[in-house]
Amino acid sequence: MTEQTTDRTTEHTPRADSEENRRQIQYWRLLARLFDHEEQPALESGSLAVVEDLGLPPALLDPGASIDSIVQRHPELAAEFDGLIAPEPDGADAGARDRAAEVRRAALVSKVLLNVFASGSGTVTAGQLARWQSDAGWLERALGCRPGELRGGRAGGGAGAGGAGAGSLLIPGIGPELGAIEADLVKRMHLREVLADPKLAAQLTPSMSLIEQLLRDKSNLSGVALANAKSLIRRFVDDVAEVLRTQVEKATAGDLDRSVPPKRVFRNLDLDRTIWKNLTNWSPEEERLYVDRLYYRHTARKTMPQRLIVVVDQSGSMVDSMVNCTILASIFAGLPKVDVHLIAYDTQALDLTPWVHDPFETLLRTKLGGGNDGPVAMAMARPKITEPRNTVMVWISDFYEFDRSQPLFEGIEAVHRSGVKFIPVGSVSSSGRQEVNPWFRERFKTLGTPVLSGHIRKLVHELKTFLA
Repeated sequence: MTEQTTDRTTEHTPRADSEENRRQIQYWRLLARLFDHEEQPALESGSLAVVEDLGLPPALLDPGASIDSIVQRHPELAAEFDGLIAPEPDGADAGARDRAAEVRRAALVSKVLLNVFASGSGTVTAGQLARWQSDAGWLERALGCRPGELRGGRAGGGAGAGGAGAGSLLIPGIGPELGAIEADLVKRMHLREVLADPKLAAQLTPSMSLIEQLLRDKSNLSGVALANAKSLIRRFVDDVAEVLRTQVEKATAGDLDRSVPPKRVFRNLDLDRTIWKNLTNWSPEEERLYVDRLYYRHTARKTMPQRLIVVVDQSGSMVDSMVNCTILASIFAGLPKVDVHLIAYDTQALDLTPWVHDPFETLLRTKLGGGNDGPVAMAMARPKITEPRNTVMVWISDFYEFDRSQPLFEGIEAVHRSGVKFIPVGSVSSSGRQEVNPWFRERFKTLGTPVLSGHIRKLVHELKTFLA
């Protein structure tokens, strides 16, 4: 008992209690500003005293100051924002924490969260949207992710190509929440007026929320506004395509084809095997290895003509899937011996195959919104199947149909039993968020074709494995 009392006394020193109070001031101010814009003046003055005592700039407490502007004046703070809200390493001793550092951390965390989540109301300017996007990027960095990653701005980014960033693990669902805030800001902006002004349009940063709005409104745009809209869409498509193309190149690409002689070029030289096979030619007197034969690595892969049929639900709930799958289809269309067909549907089906090599042109031909009528899309897709065993059909949808669930599933079942590799996907987004009709989900399990996780990296891997 004495030992426990001693430990408790040591832990709760006056200094520790003081630091705890200072930290609580920061977080009480954060809560007050999020839920009550007329917070108690005592919290403001108390926070200012704490911030100045820590040697931090008072601008951290200014709601109108962006993090970019603060870091520009105080570049030493940039490193402190990186990983600011990331999980502590396993085995960290809570009793040995630097309480003064925690107070400093609380001040920085409060700034990031307030700038992102206190998004206000009323009309939004292009400059305000750009500032929010930048601040949201700092929040993503604080969570251990890359700017744009959690909001889906860079499809399949991940913390590196291997997995989700730490932020998505620390705070589940924060990516969709950020996307929802951004979408709301875009809706509150007079987008047509902004696009008509080249200076204002130049302030816009392409994001999934902005691209969705542009695609929905493109028929109402003309002249300078339409040209600026197309420029933003093109920039976004190119950025996402660069990320996806890297993932496709890194994914498993099938077995080596040893029937094809290895290319006799230096980059394929198998140095270890060459030395091992020529060891009998070693001359001890000359200390020299005489090489009779060079050995090269096989790099050719077993390939055969394959057909990829991508069917994408373009209803209102599947916008990010439509954008990502259009780009992904174009990348696979560029691979040798892969014949790609793309169909988009809502209550009608649209064959986008003639433009599959150009995702920008494809997206300009889509009409987002409407409901779901899967059998219409299946009627267009089935005639494209000529060799079932060499065909993969990817169907991206939430499978919430217009009371025609049974006919669609019967068509899918027939395609699957014919020998086609059928892959149902709940969504294709960088966050992996998906919602699938439970009726379809259970039947796909029974059929032996479970719904693929919505993260785009899994779909890339599945397709490369089959098409290799």
